[in-house]
Amino acid sequence: MDYLEQLNEAQREGVVHTEGPTMIIAGAGSGKTRVLTYRIAHLIREKGVDPFNIMALTFTNKAAKEMRDRIETVVGAEARNLWMGTFHSVFARILRAEANLLGYPNNFTIYDTDDSKSLLKNIIKELGLDEAVYKPNVVYNRISAAKNRLISWQAYLANPELMGDDASNMRPEMGKIYKTYAQRCFKAGAMDFDDLLFNTDKLFNEHLEALNKYQHRIQYVLVDEFQDTNLCQYFIVRKLCSMRENICVVGDDAQSIYAFRGADITNILNFERDYPDLKIFKLEQNYRSTQTIVEAANSVIRKNRAQLPKNIWTANEEGNLVELIKAVSDNEEGRLVATSIFEEKMQHQLKFSDFVVLYRTNSQSRAIEEALRRMNIKYKVVGGLSFYQRKEIKDLLAYLRFALNQNDEASFRRIINLPKRGIGDTTVDKIVVAANDHGISIWDVLQNASSFISGRALAAIDEFVTMFKRFQLETQRKDAYDASYEIAKGSGLLRELYEDKTVEGLSRYENVQELLNAIKEYVDDPEKADKSLGAFLQEVSLITGQDEDKDKDPEKVTLMTIHMAKGLEFKYVYVVGLEEDLFPSQMMLSSRAELEEERRLFYVAITRAQKRIFLSYALTRYRFGRLKNCEPSRFLDDIDQRFIKVSTKFSGLESAPRASGNYARSLVSGIQRTLKSTPAPKTTSSYTTPSDFTPSDTTVLKEGMRVEHPKFGYGKVIHMDESGADRKAKIAFDDFGEKTLLLSFAKLRIHN
Repeated sequence: MDYLEQLNEAQREGVVHTEGPTMIIAGAGSGKTRVLTYRIAHLIREKGVDPFNIMALTFTNKAAKEMRDRIETVVGAEARNLWMGTFHSVFARILRAEANLLGYPNNFTIYDTDDSKSLLKNIIKELGLDEAVYKPNVVYNRISAAKNRLISWQAYLANPELMGDDASNMRPEMGKIYKTYAQRCFKAGAMDFDDLLFNTDKLFNEHLEALNKYQHRIQYVLVDEFQDTNLCQYFIVRKLCSMRENICVVGDDAQSIYAFRGADITNILNFERDYPDLKIFKLEQNYRSTQTIVEAANSVIRKNRAQLPKNIWTANEEGNLVELIKAVSDNEEGRLVATSIFEEKMQHQLKFSDFVVLYRTNSQSRAIEEALRRMNIKYKVVGGLSFYQRKEIKDLLAYLRFALNQNDEASFRRIINLPKRGIGDTTVDKIVVAANDHGISIWDVLQNASSFISGRALAAIDEFVTMFKRFQLETQRKDAYDASYEIAKGSGLLRELYEDKTVEGLSRYENVQELLNAIKEYVDDPEKADKSLGAFLQEVSLITGQDEDKDKDPEKVTLMTIHMAKGLEFKYVYVVGLEEDLFPSQMMLSSRAELEEERRLFYVAITRAQKRIFLSYALTRYRFGRLKNCEPSRFLDDIDQRFIKVSTKFSGLESAPRASGNYARSLVSGIQRTLKSTPAPKTTSSYTTPSDFTPSDTTVLKEGMRVEHPKFGYGKVIHMDESGADRKAKIAFDDFGEKTLLLSFAKLRIHN
């Protein structure tokens, strides 16, 4: 198979140029994965590079498997020897081998987010802090952000700016919690997800012999979705490549949408500054979407200032215009979208799996779900409760983890009284306090319980210790499945679930059986060289949300957030809730950088579509228990008007929503009167939001004042309505006609 013949000229150049720093800017639908996989295949087949000397880093196990399978079709089984996987899985592999240099056991536990938050909750309680102030979720995110910026707890406590921020946010003990959390994780022989990156960087900084070893071993590094990397990931990659500089990064700055996870778009924007002799290749031909969709997306992203220049184009058909659906309410929006999906499916002989509904926030799915159910349309919500997050699954996994690592505090707390064995929370707290006060492990306390604990719980603790000594032997002598089955049975978990004959109990029992099936499948997989329980648990702990989507029912519409949709494609895409303060989010309007990330998110939504895209907004929406008037998103104005049309077939203004009473009718008629009486806005405007735009205090707003709005530009207040709970102002804008705005939400700068 001549793989080079399958590539266009730009793709081929990106594949065959293998030496030195390289950046491949890959537009949406431009064949990025093909270029990355064939580049690796080319290194092995044509350049004679040993796969053991190539590292390829991705963000999901699913992407890594797809790439490995493609490479294997070109070079054969040698592809299995690549250092290929997610950042976390590859770096965990390095840390397993070098853990002793950092003072960790080789079988260290990997805490998931729930484990980390549970430990933080206990620490907050032990420190006597108010959980309403120090919310575990907020504390976790603060610590995670620090680690992603390579800030240790020591550096955190020594940083007056960080400590000042915490004090001003009424959380002055945040640094102390970070310190305690880091120390407890270390003592428990555990790392959280962020530690897998943070500690790899620490390993290479503090142990140059380890860095030198991997610099010689890894001769070529390739990074997928480079725009999504954080500072820590980039620093590690730079260290690994500093000897040969054979680094190839592939990504699209226009699809950088994960700043909330720590992703730093400057990594890709400033990459050339770090590597002056960088060779850049641009993949600009889109193979996914119609010309209309590509041009509409281009017109949107063109409004961003911070971007790498590129011109995305396609040779595909022109296709239909982008269709805009206007609805009176969020419930009406759901009905219109469901109706549209049904009719499009019937007219064009499509499957429901060809359709996706995308939204900015998870809560928006409710109205869509209700509408689909009323029309008997099956759907699946991506991003719900993961299989591995179910209670019964986490219970058994905690048993398996503690059998391998008896210092694991999070697992200990979860299983010590499960099934019930007469060991209450007070006894558990005594055990943890004794371990901390005497500087010993929890396991040491348990093995010498009579020195610390008295009463009826003592016998139960002795039985617990005896049981786990037996489990330890099982993990050493047996493979992952046999050991797991013995632990599930010996712990009493299987029996307790089996004896619960309720519907929920049967479901939980089946879920545990499914976990055991997964372990058996892992052990029977010929590609898994390590069949141990530790190897299985590491793989499970690093599963990502996309890796778990196994629902392939061809007759289901997909519902998901836009963040979840990145990397996917569908024939028909519906993007709902295109309203100001919802999309763009009200939380993302304090700076140009935030607004531009929201616009990139919209760009990602549009570019998921192959054949058709529908955009919708509602004029009213219930938010936080109150009915709010909404205005269309500024992003709708970003689309070149040549590529968009207002739907007449599915217009929410043509029929009242399914609500009873005069309110619904008056609401619709009022909106229609407003639309008829308001002068038609101009389709173009020369106004650009200034970088120093700062809203004024609107409590002093009066009729006749000249104001400025970040979307509508300049205007004059022609009427004030202060009769209701929310003050409103009718403003005649120079370029957009009359608008009535709620002053509790509108951002206005007063000029007189």
